[in-house]
Amino acid sequence: MAEKRDYYEVLGVAKNADAAEIKKAYRKLALQYHPDRNPGDKEAEEKFKEAAEAYDVLSNEEKRRRYDQFGHAGLGGAGGFGGGGMSMDDIFAHFGDIFGSFGGFGGFGGFGGGGRSARRVNRGTNLRVKVKISLEEVASGVEKKIKVKKYVADTHCHGTGAKDGKSFSTCSTCHGTGQITRVQNTILGAMQTTSTCPTCEGEGKIIDEKCPHCNGEGVMLSEEVITLNIPAGVSDGMQLSLSGKGNAARRGGVNGDLIVLIEEIEHPDLVRDGNDLLYNTFISFPEAVLGTSAEIPTLEGKVKVKIEAGTQPGKILRLKGKGIPDINGYGKGDLLVKVNVWIPKNLSKEDKKIMEELKDASFMKPTNLENKKGFFRKMKDFFE
Repeated sequence: MAEKRDYYEVLGVAKNADAAEIKKAYRKLALQYHPDRNPGDKEAEEKFKEAAEAYDVLSNEEKRRRYDQFGHAGLGGAGGFGGGGMSMDDIFAHFGDIFGSFGGFGGFGGFGGGGRSARRVNRGTNLRVKVKISLEEVASGVEKKIKVKKYVADTHCHGTGAKDGKSFSTCSTCHGTGQITRVQNTILGAMQTTSTCPTCEGEGKIIDEKCPHCNGEGVMLSEEVITLNIPAGVSDGMQLSLSGKGNAARRGGVNGDLIVLIEEIEHPDLVRDGNDLLYNTFISFPEAVLGTSAEIPTLEGKVKVKIEAGTQPGKILRLKGKGIPDINGYGKGDLLVKVNVWIPKNLSKEDKKIMEELKDASFMKPTNLENKKGFFRKMKDFFE
């Protein structure tokens, strides 16, 4: 599968382009590559779809924010419409207002009146689900299967709402176009307005006999098991979009999308900071002086880390590549281990006496800590 082009590049706009610039750029491309202007030209059709997909993302504030932050992966690897899976019905259903604003072309009902119908295409509503994943699953990516209650097309009437899927007649008000046009004479001349047909609600047809199973709605409540492929590097609060996995539309049309909200389960030991992981380890004062080793948890298992003699409290040890993969594939973060020196709080009288004696000893001064290892080995038992 070919790698997706940058959406800003597709529309030919800068990354700081405002909504008006994005809409204008899309209009220009849609007009240039419209199938009615390029009959039989597959390349033009693909560019028409590509521009529509780019506009779907960049014209939506939330989708654009996720795209700017995470790239195509931030949209669930599916862009706005399932990785180039937009059909012409999808495009005309979503952006009919854009096409309708092109004067002189019949609202893209067809160039010269011989093209597509301006009939309204229904769209199902979006669904939102929350999926919990562990930090280990974030690091590796994971496949999840979830059961979703949603509206699906009625199999008895094939989603049409009509008995046996055939009991229709053409709307006599709009003659099947889904729209009615009125011409009004004004002082400025004849003004033509087009609106959705009130009789058929823009569908262009009337149901003569409703399907008894769905009562003419064309949809029924059902359950579906959906497989989610969650990429490595996602973060808490991130939303992924699965095109066409939402509710089915009434009486046929385009399905809504399934919006997946990522909820990251808190790790018992590690704290996430972007693509890095943070961990606190504690050693005793003698261990800080003499050096020791510490067992550190990672997402792949525990590892032993050497702590050098003379390590100061607050020192950060960096374990390269032990963090979270970048969602855009720019390497992995690190595991940062902060070394903390544990100081006992509750001391017996004997313990306090020993500490008082140590307090004023010359070898306790920072400049005199060399060559005192034998003494600190004895102290180790005291701290433990």
